[in-house]
This record gives sequence, structure tokens and C-alpha cells, in this order.
Amino acid sequence: MQAGERQQAILQLLNARGRLTIAELSTRMSVSDMTIRRDLAQLESDGLLSRTHGGAIRLQSGSFEPPLALRTRLHAEAKRAIAAEVAGELVDGQTLVLDGGSTGMAIAEALLGRRLTVCALNLRVADILAASAQTTVMVPGGRIRPEEHSFIGPSAERTLADHRFDTFVMTVSALDVTAGLTEWNVEDAAVKRAALASSGRCLVACDSSKFGQTAFARIGGLDAADLIVTDAALDAEAGQAVQAGGTLLRLA
Repeated sequence: MQAGERQQAILQLLNARGRLTIAELSTRMSVSDMTIRRDLAQLESDGLLSRTHGGAIRLQSGSFEPPLALRTRLHAEAKRAIAAEVAGELVDGQTLVLDGGSTGMAIAEALLGRRLTVCALNLRVADILAASAQTTVMVPGGRIRPEEHSFIGPSAERTLADHRFDTFVMTVSALDVTAGLTEWNVEDAAVKRAALASSGRCLVACDSSKFGQTAFARIGGLDAADLIVTDAALDAEAGQAVQAGGTLLRLA
């Protein structure tokens, strides 16, 4: 296992458990304690964890939005698979709204070179798509949320309300059969609701780690999604629970 792969595995374990020891990581990864110490030092330098005596802890509790730098490193392969599946669902000539975050960025990469009109809800996503002359990129205006670079506020919501799109490709912070589709940030959730109301179809892109989880602000019920695309690591029971409510689910 290369250092990058090992560090991603460490982050995913830490995100799930909150605290890890060097000894257990060394055993799990089949490398020396010194190698794990170097990995933890690098990840701490990147601002992704905090080292403790004999191990490491997650920077935030599960009640807060993880930083984008961390989310980009987590489940990267799954997000690329989801992005490829989502890209295959879209037809050239369509108009769509594309959400932000690490999954939205992966989808933007998968759409490069496509003949689409895309309203990007995030500056980073807009910048990726703008590299393609075949893609028409628009942004909704409003305020830019620090660090996340998403567009938020009444101006962004009004711009979305003034247009009609074929598809909204939505990313979410959490997905639960009872709580529905939820988001960490209230203002991001409001923009997503506006995009949902302005789109003929909603395609939710969500990696399997977010199933059965709940974030702070509700976007809508699972019935708001015409299709949910996730990765093949999804627990079978969780997938059956989603489909039991009538929601179409596809594994990338």
C-alpha cells in the first residue's frame, strides 16, 4: 500500500471512529510504528487530524461539517465511480444545476468536454467546468461561503427561481430513510431547495458512508430524488430500506 492510499485509509477509519492508536494502525496496515508516525505527522501538517500520545483524534466531532480538505481525501475512489455513473445519466444539450463539495468536484471533472449548460452552485465546480469550451457555465450569484466557496443567500435562490433546468445533480451531507436528505449548513440547504424547485429531475450523488446519517438542515424527503447514485460498498440492508420507499437506487 502506497503512502497516499494508506493515509486515505487512516482518515476514513478516523472519521468513522474518532480516535485511533499507532499500534492498531501499524497492525492493520502491516507497516512499522515509525511509518504510521510519519503518516500521522503528514496528515496533521495538512490540517486533517490532531496527534495525541500514541495515536490521533479526529479534529471535529460528528456534529460538525468536516473541512473540505478532509472530505476530498475521504472515499475518493468511490466518488470517482459515482461521478462516472452520473455523467452517463446526462444527455448532451441538457441544462442542469450541479452542486458543490468533493463529490460535486468529481462530477465536474467527469463532465469535462460535454455539451451542457451547467449552473454551478460552487466556485470550484465552475472553475473546473470553465476549462471546457463545449460547456456553457453559469453561476447563480449571491454571497460566497468562506472555505466551501458555495453560493449562498437570497440572490442565489432568486436566480435559480428565475430559470428552469432539466436536472439537478444534488450532493448531500447525509441521507436517512426517516430524516431524508440533509445538509450541514442551513444556507447551503436553502440554495439546494431552490435548485430542486427549479429542476425537472433530481439526481442525488452520495457516497455510501453518508447513508443512515443525519445532518443539521433538511433539504427534503427521499421522495425528492428521482435517482440516488452511490458506491458498491453500500450495506445491503441500507439499500433495501431506501428502495422500500420507492426511491430508485443505483450502485456505481
